[in-house]
Amino acid sequence: MATPTKPRALLTEPENFAVGIVGGTTETCVLMPILTWKFCSQEGRPLPKTIGGFYRGVGVQAGNVAPITAVQMFLNGLFEKQVFGATETKPLNDLEKMGAACMAGACSSVIYSPVDLTCIHQQKLSLGPLETMSWIYRTHGLSSVWRGVSAMAFREAIYTGGYLGLGPVLTTSLQRMPGREESHLSNTLIGSCIAGTISALLTHPADTAKTVYQADITGQTYKSAINAVPQLYAEGGIRAFYRGGLARTIRLCGAFFIVGSMREGLIQYKTSQLG
Repeated sequence: MATPTKPRALLTEPENFAVGIVGGTTETCVLMPILTWKFCSQEGRPLPKTIGGFYRGVGVQAGNVAPITAVQMFLNGLFEKQVFGATETKPLNDLEKMGAACMAGACSSVIYSPVDLTCIHQQKLSLGPLETMSWIYRTHGLSSVWRGVSAMAFREAIYTGGYLGLGPVLTTSLQRMPGREESHLSNTLIGSCIAGTISALLTHPADTAKTVYQADITGQTYKSAINAVPQLYAEGGIRAFYRGGLARTIRLCGAFFIVGSMREGLIQYKTSQLG
């Protein structure tokens, strides 16, 4: 007779928020040089000449990505329970998990778009985060703070769907394979890398259009993220949309693994404590 599968614990809203803060801070600090590489590749500007240059903007990036990751995880847990009706005895199916994650990511774009905009211009202007945001507001107006928000919503829906939806789904599928039941770390790493690569391939064109549109804050070249699409294609064909693609793929795989393993570790700990 088969042993009944023990229900997996659900994280509370404060637990989701806390994992997001720790995971978001950790992955940003570890992967900031790769993020700088991505920005430079997409904009066509040279790489920094010093290690400090690669980390310029890490404060604003970590200080904002951590709360954003926390908000994404908080909303994901909320949508799982309130929209899709998840409980410890009624787990969601794979599509529901990915649906909740995509919804959470799209909602987070309202606060994430100004973060990327500030980081891009902080690196270009060599100013502090508050000085950069003040310059953007003073020079281009309040509406420019959310420049590229629609493209960001698309990107974050798929990104969050990757690390909170597809990644865990793949990890669970690997864990069900004979001989892999206890290979938690390698299952998470493989699942994260597959989900990160798929997410990067799907979202990088939108991310490139968003980045060049945000970087061109005066609007001299790009009138919108959508308007940037035909111009980028005319400049370099399909390859133009994947400038910085390798850097972003590496970054996504790393971020998915770091945040995913922290979240999975807490879920497994809570599950082990269930009576």
